[in-house]
Formats: sequence, C-alpha cells, structure tokens
Amino acid sequence: MKQLKLTADYLTLTQLLKEEGIIGSGGQAKFYLQEQPVILNGQAENRRGKKLYQGDVIKLNSGEIYEIVKA
Repeated sequence: MKQLKLTADYLTLTQLLKEEGIIGSGGQAKFYLQEQPVILNGQAENRRGKKLYQGDVIKLNSGEIYEIVKA
C-alpha cells in the first residue's frame, strides 16, 4: 500500500490520478473512471471530483492501493 501525503484539507480523485502518473491530464479522468473501476473505502467510485481525506483508501483496477495520510 502506497501512502500519499495530504498537504491541503483534501485531494480530489483526479489529482491523485494525475500525481501518480496514471493519467496525463484532468480531461482524461472522466474516461479513465468510466473504463477502470476505482474502489474508495470499499465502494465503487466514478466521480472525478470526489474529495479524498485523511484515512481514505483507494484501490485501482491495476491492483495498486493508496492510503491518504496527513503530511
């Protein structure tokens, strides 16, 4: 499980995907989320603007798991 440090109050799902190099631009997030299942805290999530907070766990279709932690 990879930990992502939160430097603001929250991080959006699109920001996470961009920072990790999974997508190249914010515009690609919509299409990525339509084609690739993303699990947020055990439930499917497809909203690119979904706010992620400390303690959230995100699992991608590729098997990568991310935990949001406070910086």
